[in-house]
Amino acid sequence: MKNKRKWFCLGALLVCMLPGFGMKDFQWQAGKNMRVACDASEEPVVQVALDLFRRDCLSVLSQEPVINAEHGDFYVGTVGRSRLIEGLLRNHELDTTGLSTRKEAFLLTVLDDGRLVVAGSDKRGTAYGILQVSRMLGVSPWEWWADAVPQKRDVFCIKAGYRLLDYPNVPYRGIFINDEDWGINPWSWKQYEPTDVKGQMGPRTHERIFELLLRLRANTFWPAMHECSVPFFFTEGNKEVADRYGIYLGTSHCEPMMRNTNGEWKIAGKGEYDYVNNRKNVLDFWEERVRQQRHSDNIYTLGMRGVHDGRMQGAGTVEEQKDALDRIIADQRKMLSKYVNKDVTQVPQVLIPYKEVLDVYQAGLEVPEDVTLMWCDDNYGYVTHFPTGEERNRKGGNGIYYHVSYWGRPHDYLWLATPSPYLVYHQMKQAYDKGIRKMWILNVGDIKPAEYQIELFMDMAWNIGRVEEMGVTGHLERFLSREFGAQAASYLVPMMQEHYRLSYIRKPEFMGNTRTEEKAPKYKVVSDLPWSEEYIRKRLAAYGKLEDEAAMWERRMPVGRRNTYYQLVQYPLQGAAEMNKKCLYAQLARHGRADWKRSDAAFDSIVTLTDRYNRGKWKGFMDYKPRNLAVYLPIPHVQSADSLIAERLYLYKWNALEAMEGDPVVCEGLGYNGKAAGIEKGQSVVFEFGSCPSDSVEIVLYLLPNHPVDNKDLRVQVVLDGKGTAPISYRTYGRSEEWKLNVLTNRAERSVKLPLSAGEKHRLEIKALDEGVVLDQLFVYDTGK
Repeated sequence: MKNKRKWFCLGALLVCMLPGFGMKDFQWQAGKNMRVACDASEEPVVQVALDLFRRDCLSVLSQEPVINAEHGDFYVGTVGRSRLIEGLLRNHELDTTGLSTRKEAFLLTVLDDGRLVVAGSDKRGTAYGILQVSRMLGVSPWEWWADAVPQKRDVFCIKAGYRLLDYPNVPYRGIFINDEDWGINPWSWKQYEPTDVKGQMGPRTHERIFELLLRLRANTFWPAMHECSVPFFFTEGNKEVADRYGIYLGTSHCEPMMRNTNGEWKIAGKGEYDYVNNRKNVLDFWEERVRQQRHSDNIYTLGMRGVHDGRMQGAGTVEEQKDALDRIIADQRKMLSKYVNKDVTQVPQVLIPYKEVLDVYQAGLEVPEDVTLMWCDDNYGYVTHFPTGEERNRKGGNGIYYHVSYWGRPHDYLWLATPSPYLVYHQMKQAYDKGIRKMWILNVGDIKPAEYQIELFMDMAWNIGRVEEMGVTGHLERFLSREFGAQAASYLVPMMQEHYRLSYIRKPEFMGNTRTEEKAPKYKVVSDLPWSEEYIRKRLAAYGKLEDEAAMWERRMPVGRRNTYYQLVQYPLQGAAEMNKKCLYAQLARHGRADWKRSDAAFDSIVTLTDRYNRGKWKGFMDYKPRNLAVYLPIPHVQSADSLIAERLYLYKWNALEAMEGDPVVCEGLGYNGKAAGIEKGQSVVFEFGSCPSDSVEIVLYLLPNHPVDNKDLRVQVVLDGKGTAPISYRTYGRSEEWKLNVLTNRAERSVKLPLSAGEKHRLEIKALDEGVVLDQLFVYDTGK
């Protein structure tokens, strides 16, 4: 008996020594009080986050927490500011190693006695930590913006010993509301925040935007700046709500010194907006805003362009513009030193070398070392400049302004937000790897319906390694699982992948073969795409299958999730499908291969789908015909005298990942079949094929229409049976016709005709001569046909 007692005591002692023994989970039962302790002295953004958390708890657990300054089950505080956190540190209950050395970081942990703690390195870090608990409760960042009602829970538990230290990779992360004329602007002033002031987006609207940014762990906002919008700072309360939510305000490439020049100069300016000939009035214009904003968090855009997205006045040649910009930047920094911080290097500043400013920069414009250089994509998702070694080493670092919505040449895409998430990831990962790590701004149009692209972009900016580890498909699955459950997500993921793939081949907005801001009359009229009847019917079948699946899953969705499903999945998918049906049945009908009624019915369906979207809360938000472009309207019944093109028969075809030899770099989800691959500089991929009817073949390459990574060139070499071609470049310049075709089709095409050597087997090698080559597809044709 003594031996048994001895072994029992020894066993109990060993159990007590096990990690976690005696530690408690953090647990909150639905309907029961929970106390949250937080110093009243915490910054307003922390109080805002607590208010959101209180609302989330009520939604999920049917009970708001009790918030006080002294004791609780959940402690919240900012290191160096919170007496509560300092007390935990003093008593050695909390280890904040790694927290204080990082900006906007938070530590979320469960103490031994079961108390939950959020400690932030600063005010934003604390706010993000609080809202991380909301995420763990099951609350979507799109809780309000996509009506994503969280699921009720009986209990919320975080396991004993849980510890998460999290912080952003990119310091400044945010969105630009732009081209807002048909969506968020009219919805705001007519519906959500009614006012007699046409175009005024007020603090109630911006509060909702800033709430979304907090939930997405973003911190930067460029306000809407089109003429249809009352300038942000001209509306009482907008600045104050930005301050309360801890948002860095910034402005676009043509809005220096926090001024919406397009909307404000005609009201607050004097004379011409011309620094060279009207310097004092221009400086006074800028100084007024800097003085008003001196106590707020801002990122100041330096330099100068015209009143609205045009070149500056008063300076003609590049050298004249450079001389003016040298003086402008010096004056602007003196202003910041006077009003914001005597040490101007501590003030966030950015210069955006966009359009003609890029020419001036390349001509030798000297930008102060502490100023961030912000680069751009080509408006269609392809980054135009990656930092040189010298630019990467600048103290101010590098940023990027990227689009998932755009108004301009060769065609707008303002309706359905179909940019491929795989392209967004590919380009932004490359940008990050090349040193663009200081500031990421996403042009989101009206926010809706770009919800998924926005979340992907912000998650990458927060922790790009985490997204890389799970992959874009994994990230998409997580997004859809959170909103609709794991079972539904397993079916919705391939549906959304196919939706993005088909839109990558041709965006819904591009289906009319029209162009915007082009003088040629032919681009104003919907006309045939260069597709055969065979391909058209194949594409229509693919969209028909997607529409059936989308409708089926609507019926399967729980009632509480149907609004969210309609906004995030059904409307974008069915809208794209009906646009394809409208344009493609019209193309067939022009050639007597289909009934015009099918095209007309598709237009009616788009109207009906949009009317449904615009019910209730979102009344007036969605416009299926921004700018009333021809592609969005019913298509006139006009017969064509020409024939549909015939499908060209190929001898052999491969996707890049189907190479027999070499080491293709997987570019997840990219390409017409989702199987594009990178080829590293100096490396090759090899394909083999058999006999051909002629003694020569045409090799057609389809490549990603990206821009040079080293800012020099993009070249490949084709080697057939050991004989190579001269280097083949596919770099484009500016807004050339080739570039327009490339971005409309998401591919760059090159072809060569080569003789075949004797024999039944042939070896085809594609070699990358520069960094950044991504091969999508490869075709071999008989030159005799």
